[in-house]
Amino acid sequence: MGRFVYSMNVSLDLRIEQVPGDNGAGEWLRLDEELHREANARTRALALMVHGRVYYELMEESWPQSPEDASLPDFMREYGEIWTAKPKVLVSRTRRSAGHNTRIIGGDDAIEQLAALRAGTDGDISVGGAALATQLLRAGLLDELMLWTHPAILGFGRTLFDDYDIPIDLDLIEQRTFNQGVTMHRYALQDVKEASPC
Repeated sequence: MGRFVYSMNVSLDLRIEQVPGDNGAGEWLRLDEELHREANARTRALALMVHGRVYYELMEESWPQSPEDASLPDFMREYGEIWTAKPKVLVSRTRRSAGHNTRIIGGDDAIEQLAALRAGTDGDISVGGAALATQLLRAGLLDELMLWTHPAILGFGRTLFDDYDIPIDLDLIEQRTFNQGVTMHRYALQDVKEASPC
């Protein structure tokens, strides 16, 4: 059985974007070669990637062209090669086609299809997109959080999960510090707690 891993760059106050539509590409991120090479290695090791439509379209816009862009450093061109080649699933009600080794899951039974995908996959499956991650969390299908925390407090903007309010226990399974004060924490999700009365 596979494991759904929600991997995301976040601020210290668990925001993933400050300005609507920046989708984690804000100036508050401290991305350097060391961090990128670690992300490359972890992405290469995945069995599969699952993206929500907005996240997929952000990735689709830049990474397939990057291997041919001589102005980019080699580690960014490498990520473009990895992303383009890696098997991907796009979860969308509106997209009818997608390239770059991607198949589409949509419709009212998307979560059931993703549960079957998880059951039939060996290895880690990355999850990209807050709306998709929230749906998987609500369905009890999200197994792990991998948070790349950047030393910034945004104060406003989109949060790690969309409108989720039920406590969940986490177990820290790995942590690492990178240049510029960025930390990576991996958490296994444990039991969902009952929402406490206000």
